[in-house]
Amino acid sequence: MSVGLPRLREEPDRIRQGAIDKGEDPSIVDEALTADERRRALLGEGDRLKSERNAASKRIGEAIKGGARPDGPEVAGLRAASTALGERITAIDADLAEVEARVEDLLLRIPNPADPDVPVGGEDANVTVRTWGELLPRRQPHVGETGADAVPGDASWERRPHWEIAEELGIIDLARGAKIAGSGFPVYRGAGAALQRALIMWFLDVHTRENGFTEIWPPIVVNADSARGTGQIPDKEDQMYVVTRDDLYLVPTAEVPVTNLHRDEILEATELPVRYAAYTPCFRREAGAAGKDTRGILRVHQFDKVEMVLFERPEESAAALEWMTGRAEDLIQRLGLAYRVVLMATREMGFVQARKYDLDVWGPGVERWLEVSSCSNFGDYQARRMAVRYRPEAGAKPELVHTLNGSGLALARIVAAILETYQEADGSVRIPDVLRPYMASERIAVPT
Repeated sequence: MSVGLPRLREEPDRIRQGAIDKGEDPSIVDEALTADERRRALLGEGDRLKSERNAASKRIGEAIKGGARPDGPEVAGLRAASTALGERITAIDADLAEVEARVEDLLLRIPNPADPDVPVGGEDANVTVRTWGELLPRRQPHVGETGADAVPGDASWERRPHWEIAEELGIIDLARGAKIAGSGFPVYRGAGAALQRALIMWFLDVHTRENGFTEIWPPIVVNADSARGTGQIPDKEDQMYVVTRDDLYLVPTAEVPVTNLHRDEILEATELPVRYAAYTPCFRREAGAAGKDTRGILRVHQFDKVEMVLFERPEESAAALEWMTGRAEDLIQRLGLAYRVVLMATREMGFVQARKYDLDVWGPGVERWLEVSSCSNFGDYQARRMAVRYRPEAGAKPELVHTLNGSGLALARIVAAILETYQEADGSVRIPDVLRPYMASERIAVPT
């Protein structure tokens, strides 16, 4: 279950408003409350009837003990009454199972209310928290031309979009990827493949050697329970690739398998915080996104990503979100890419998040912001679905942990931003300083 029945009963107005703020139908809250009332009524009636049946069984024993014949009319009447009670109990238990399944399903469909200070609304309500770096223009002036000396429209060269650069360098093959699997499945080759590998290795090295994360290499398929635990089911089920023969799902992000590592477990307070970093390829159908960003690698069905996953004490999760977001920012800064941090509004943040920051890098070749990381705090929403708890102290009653995750970082758009930011007038691309030890070169040269 997600929002939890006690919370639903205690805060129905807040949860109802939370659904409205996220653009969801609030009537599901009332449906869940009505189903819960029916569930409790059936529980009460079932308990009463079971008590009556126990009493009837006791009277049968007493009657026989008092001299009544086991096959006599008195005992037969008592047994008939007990049988009738049993049949009613069986019917109630069946109704109860159906109602409990209904309650469970409804709770899974109620969104996690956003934190109180999250802006309410859609894209226009998003708030840019901070920016970093210089937004490079697409048109590059002649060397020495700055300010009043620059001649409008007279540029020595013009930055190109990443797909033109990649095609000239021969490092990304979209046509052959489409031939192999369909559009949205790029092939990286030569220096393009090396750049992918270098980014993944550097991200993981920073997270594990500097930031205290434990590296995880998880499966890239998950079962329905795992997808349900993190909220992909039922909210984003149509976005996932399904291995129908085995009832498995290709992961849309490492968040899903890694967060489920501790499903149905109780952690000790001394273990918190738990910090994991994991690389996986990620698969998303992008249903409903047809026609958007069809050029290049800005919207693809398969991409690589390093994910950060945190398990925290409830009182520490707000600070942990800021810390984790800072770790993603540090990577972008060290890559030398301009970026912004955006606090997402309620209708932009997603079904399961309580608070979410998006990190967008600047793509000068396409002259737009490109999302490369989302850092989110889920509160106890996912933990309740997965029954992940911790014991505050020895002998204490277990409590729900808070879960968080963030991209650290997503590669497709990072690669696009690097190609567009570091391109040179001759068509070559300089390698960011932090990646040069991993690639053993300083630039990707134009083939001769």
